Amino acid sequence: MDFIYAWSSKLDSLSPLLDWRDLPLNMASLAALAAGLGWASGLRLYALVFVLGVLGRWGGVHLPGDLHVLTHPLVLGLSGLMLFVEFFADKLPWLDSLWDAVHTFIRIPAGAALAAAVMGDQGSAAQVAAALAGGTLAAGTHFAKAGARMAINASPEPVTNVGTSLGEDALFAGGLWMLLHQPLWFLVALVAFLLLALALILLLWRFIGRLFRPRVRPGTT
Repeated sequence: MDFIYAWSSKLDSLSPLLDWRDLPLNMASLAALAAGLGWASGLRLYALVFVLGVLGRWGGVHLPGDLHVLTHPLVLGLSGLMLFVEFFADKLPWLDSLWDAVHTFIRIPAGAALAAAVMGDQGSAAQVAAALAGGTLAAGTHFAKAGARMAINASPEPVTNVGTSLGEDALFAGGLWMLLHQPLWFLVALVAFLLLALALILLLWRFIGRLFRPRVRPGTT
């Protein structure tokens, strides 16, 4: 009972992440933020960087750790441009899968870097741990997204693809709002999302395995 009470107290101490006036934040809030940035990086990296930069530069939000670099005009300009490009590239079936393939090498390390930046004031051990967690979450989200979109892009009609893309936009916006305002509920939703993503990845892996499995011709052994 003491163990459960101790963990319950830690979860209750998670503060809304927009309330950064009483720095330093507790480690639980920073860990939740790092996990959230890893997840969001695998889904909408450029939107995440741009929104955080805008909040830090004009929204009166004090970004923790080394995230203040996102407020630099060069970072804001480049992330805003890439957000504009990705918004339309994500809606075109013939370009979406190629875009996801290229961003396998961008979203995952970016998720690790952003998660590590959250722990910029907490020491190297915390930064390494956050980077590993952020990169893993970014990878899981990215592969689930890319795999699902590859299957959807096989459909010749564009409506499903556009609708799915808009749904991902809404998922990102809702997830980021929950992360910043209700971090405890975000962590609960994140666990559910990861379980669904794992199930989706396993289904896609089995489907791909069946496609490449040698077919046995009738009458052969």
